[in-house]
Amino acid sequence: MNKITPLAIAVSLIMSPIVSAKPALEKKADMILTNANIYGHDNANTIAIRDGNIVFIGKGNASAAYRAKGTEIIDLEQAYVMPGFIDNHNHVFEAASEAGGNCELDMDASLEEQISYLKTCRENAKPGAWVMGYGFSLDAILTDDNRYTPLEVIDRIFPDQPVVLMEQTSHSMWVNSVALKLANITKDSAEPQGGKILKDKITGELNGIVFDNAGDIMMEMAWNSLENQFDQSYDGLMVGLEEAAAHGITTIGDGRLYWKRGWYEVWKEAEKKGDLTARISLRPWIYPTDSMPPQLAFLKTIQSSDKSSLLLVDQVKMYSDGIIINGTAKTLAPYLETYIPDEPNGINYIAPKQMKTWLSSLDKIGYSAHIHAIGDGAVHESLNAVEYARNQGSEKPYTLTHVEMVNPQDVARFAKLDVTADFQVGSDYVAQHDHQWAEPFLGKERTHSLMNLKSIFDTGANVTLSSDWNVNDINPLVGIANSLKMGETGLPDVYAAIDAYTINAADSLGISDITGSITLGKSADFAILDKDITRISKNAIAKTDILMTVLQGDIVFYSEE
Repeated sequence: MNKITPLAIAVSLIMSPIVSAKPALEKKADMILTNANIYGHDNANTIAIRDGNIVFIGKGNASAAYRAKGTEIIDLEQAYVMPGFIDNHNHVFEAASEAGGNCELDMDASLEEQISYLKTCRENAKPGAWVMGYGFSLDAILTDDNRYTPLEVIDRIFPDQPVVLMEQTSHSMWVNSVALKLANITKDSAEPQGGKILKDKITGELNGIVFDNAGDIMMEMAWNSLENQFDQSYDGLMVGLEEAAAHGITTIGDGRLYWKRGWYEVWKEAEKKGDLTARISLRPWIYPTDSMPPQLAFLKTIQSSDKSSLLLVDQVKMYSDGIIINGTAKTLAPYLETYIPDEPNGINYIAPKQMKTWLSSLDKIGYSAHIHAIGDGAVHESLNAVEYARNQGSEKPYTLTHVEMVNPQDVARFAKLDVTADFQVGSDYVAQHDHQWAEPFLGKERTHSLMNLKSIFDTGANVTLSSDWNVNDINPLVGIANSLKMGETGLPDVYAAIDAYTINAADSLGISDITGSITLGKSADFAILDKDITRISKNAIAKTDILMTVLQGDIVFYSEE
């Protein structure tokens, strides 16, 4: 079929018959999508939209009562209309922003090989200002045969200005001595809650690598030092939203809202200007080292469950643990190898007892939680916290995201406690269920059990898919395809995979009454594709093109090809 273009839309408007004033005015549609192939509605080819909501689904000849002068008629030429994708975990604010740094390293480079990249960053850096960047891997720069530590290397190139460089997962940072001094970190410092400060094995001196919250603290200092911080943040957000719209995403579960960086104010300005091209569930970050009362006081001032708004603020983001590759994911059994041998089972950002108190207190001011839990220890502790909240009377939707390791005894608890399991499967190694990278840390048996979507799905629990962009590909179709390629650990069929990126995600966000499916009365949120992905191969799904994205009846993206 031909792709939809602005010209095709214009022609369809001219050629489509207009039925005027005989029908009651209240039935008038603002837009009618016709000649469509509609997911979940085999006997319908037309959708009518009024005031951003779906008012008709049926045959084209039965939609005449909704046509009036001024109704926009779009012939979709048999394009496939799906519910707009809901990306339940997407860092859209920061993923495409230049504010996060323009010092780019090489993911595969050794410590010695990174020197040329660091020198380029130095040449482009503003003297005295924080340097932010990304793009290294721990295993490449932390090897026993290095002549120098990462701190010695970076200090030679940046002796007089602070530097913080993020590993792709955002859980490891490479920093210099100036940054460490500004953060008041020495070799004798107590480690912050949820953070680790690495030292040279022989000398006991700092080696320039910090994990998790220890790095978050420095990154926050760097972000808040930016000139034109608001404008840079706003520009990055617009690029991120544009990318999401181009992939058929109409609702986003925010990966984390660092509200101490002014991000909430940027979102509100975008809402005020009418620049939002997706519905957003903002998730304010719970700061592990800050006391609870002032955070709760702030959260209460911004809480909003108004579903007529494109900005919802009724879930928080909190981390239970870190990640496997740096040994900070909380595990029930010790790691076989770890960068932090003093804590062989990983760490907690929010301690188990604290999490119970947090969830109970948050429930009282209108919040549920989207909880980062990767290790089987963190999953167990987080489920315990939700169970406590349930016993206190909470009926809110709770989600554990990542859930890479789950103890068999905890699998059935997701359904029992009505907790969503949110997975990211956008990487090739996940699709192939090849997690060899984890074997040195976990051993073969635990590694083989990683990322088992089907075990939780089979219990009847709510399962969602998300991107964690830019850690993984933002394209929902890649996630849908990969969840099917995983075989016995993946989702059973394409319909389950579509649900995981639409109605299930809406349930996780508490908005399934307004979006997530093509249903009368719901918001007109659509991803319009060039192929019916229920009738093509797994490999072809990821290559399917998005022709148009519609949010609340407004076209927020169309393909120009």
